[in-house]
Amino acid sequence: MENLNFTEQQRFERAQKRVKKISGFYKHLMAYVLVNLFLITLQYFNLDKGENFLKFSTFSTAFFWGIGLTFHAVSVFGKNIFLGSNWEEKKIQQFMEKEKTSKWE
Repeated sequence: MENLNFTEQQRFERAQKRVKKISGFYKHLMAYVLVNLFLITLQYFNLDKGENFLKFSTFSTAFFWGIGLTFHAVSVFGKNIFLGSNWEEKKIQQFMEKEKTSKWE
């Protein structure tokens, strides 16, 4: 019985670490959005007369930080960040169920 509690404790600790990683990513994302909005807005209001706003230096911080944020997202959520690891299987089941219920027999 003690072994079962030990494995439950391990599962809890792994889940807790995963939640902290996900929370850390969302904090990183929020900092990214807020800081880059501030920097881009600051650039916009500090333009000299006739200076072009749409240049790489205006968005370079967001670009390079975005690369780092992307790597952070992949490390937290894995390679299948958008569709999920078993997205294809779920979609196949969904279409099969839809086809089964929508046919007139």
